[in-house]
Amino acid sequence: MRPHAFALLLVISLVIAKPADEEKKSRVHDEKLSDESHFLNDEHNPDYDHEAFLGEDEARTFDQLTPEESKDRLSKIVDKIDSDKDGLVTEKELHNWIEYTQKRYINDDVKRQWLTINPENKDTMYWLEYKKGVYGFIDNMEPGDLDDDNEGMTYIEMVMRDERRWEAADGNNDGALTIEEFTDFLHPEEAEHMRSIVVTETVEDIDKDKDGKISLNEYIGDMYRGEEGEVEPSWVSNEREQFREFRDKDGDGYLDQEEVKAWIIPADYNHAEAESKHLIYEADNDGDQVLSKNEILEKYDVFVGSQATDFGEALCRDDSEDIRVC
Repeated sequence: MRPHAFALLLVISLVIAKPADEEKKSRVHDEKLSDESHFLNDEHNPDYDHEAFLGEDEARTFDQLTPEESKDRLSKIVDKIDSDKDGLVTEKELHNWIEYTQKRYINDDVKRQWLTINPENKDTMYWLEYKKGVYGFIDNMEPGDLDDDNEGMTYIEMVMRDERRWEAADGNNDGALTIEEFTDFLHPEEAEHMRSIVVTETVEDIDKDKDGKISLNEYIGDMYRGEEGEVEPSWVSNEREQFREFRDKDGDGYLDQEEVKAWIIPADYNHAEAESKHLIYEADNDGDQVLSKNEILEKYDVFVGSQATDFGEALCRDDSEDIRVC
């Protein structure tokens, strides 16, 4: 698997606060559009585009549809993207749509977790309430099990990491988070004042020898673990060159905190903008830099994909949720 996107960023799964025995927590990075890798074995991965364009939940729904059903539902979505109703989708309209789908995912995720832990929907949530709701199962574990985590972090370390992130998100230091602060806690990649947490957690996870910096071997090892006798894919060599020529700015053989920040949170890179340009490039048959509905439907597999099945369970949303494509 080639875990990087247009800017050769490390694809890092978005942290969501599920019980640790249900989902192991991993890293975050700036404004990711999909948990999918943008490239697989040097080939473009269409699943990345589907999740960026639709959002993760909607992309899974489309995967169960026939081509005819996909095109019908996509047609209705195109009408919503075309905000000025001129029959053409511009790069800006596509950019706005992609940003909307990502914000919708974040809002839905925050609301779901907020109400799971805070079913009375109180204005604030305290750390101990969150800790009990997410990590309460630890009380029933044997002491030895607390140190056993195949993903490389113990459950105790997960709690400590969450508490540190909680404190960073707690703007007024009252020990409780509002739903806005809870959003920063769950999705620190979206909040400017939380970016240092994203960098710190990335360094901690890749830095296996715990010297506070990332070596070339650690950098590559986090992306690729080849089997004995396996020929190393060409993209791995490219990543070694990226590390030496671009990532390691001072040439000391390591990435420090500032170099990691420049790598995973590039100041001049916008994922939604890059993806909208890519989708137009893929579907713009007449080269006019805008997309007609026919162009999008002809390349429906680029935008939504589909399995050639005879059935598909439609996911209906209320009109208030802006998508109703059943």
